[in-house]
Amino acid sequence: MTTATLDRTVATASGAPKRGVLGRLVDRVGGGLVQALLVVIAVFWLVPTLGLFIVSIREEEANNASGWWTFFTEPAQLTLENYSNLLASGFTSSFWNTVLITVPSTILVIVIAAMAAYAFAWIDFPGRDALFLVVVGLLVVPIQIALIPIAQLYGWLGIFGSIPSVVLFHVAFGLPFAIFLLRNFFVGIPRELLEAARMDGSAEWRIFTTIVFPLAKPAIASLGIFQFLWVWNDLLVALVFADTENQPMTKALQSQMRQFGTNVDVLAPGAFLSLLIPLVLFFAFQRYFVQGMLAGSVK
Repeated sequence: MTTATLDRTVATASGAPKRGVLGRLVDRVGGGLVQALLVVIAVFWLVPTLGLFIVSIREEEANNASGWWTFFTEPAQLTLENYSNLLASGFTSSFWNTVLITVPSTILVIVIAAMAAYAFAWIDFPGRDALFLVVVGLLVVPIQIALIPIAQLYGWLGIFGSIPSVVLFHVAFGLPFAIFLLRNFFVGIPRELLEAARMDGSAEWRIFTTIVFPLAKPAIASLGIFQFLWVWNDLLVALVFADTENQPMTKALQSQMRQFGTNVDVLAPGAFLSLLIPLVLFFAFQRYFVQGMLAGSVK
């Protein structure tokens, strides 16, 4: 008996409906069509990024005279002078200010949220559920209503305009979502695993650091990517709380636009450098990001 005959016999015995010629043809080419469609979508998705990169390495006169796609017929337009002018204008300090704001904000949110989420998931204490509802309710609080009160508080503390003030604001408003996300992941860890560790004499801190935290790597990676992108691309908080000496790249680019109008030779390379780091980070941790997004979907 051939394989095709055996497949038909099994399908008939199991009650599965017979597929016609058109159905079998769709099954054969469906995977290829889906892959081709995804490739086309990815190409179109990357077109703006490619255009921004080409504009950033074209001469200012060429950008003012024609579209970026003309570079394919006139490659002599390309130059690195735009990046030299950008770095000479003090953009390097804004880049490091962005790093000094983003990295601590991301690390603090992950560490504090992970400990709080573990407490909400596996430690019984009075008022736990009520406190968690308060944390969930903070998710709907808009940033705008806290700008003036926090600015007044920072003024009293003497930290207004500094990098720590921006970091504290991002940490405070990043914690509710981070706690909510990690708590929902932690509750999916088998209780028996934690009970076995407690029976072996492990304290809560040891259970958290050696069992729960390593198992939560996908969720933590997803949270880290989200938090990093939110802080790295933030403009509103930087406009309010960061002064000129401590301004990140977003505020520096915004000031360039306000001062020079259509200063493309400065804005284009600055914008491309600002998106390069998040792009590299996403591709480096995309495996963990996908795992974190799918975590708990089959439980």
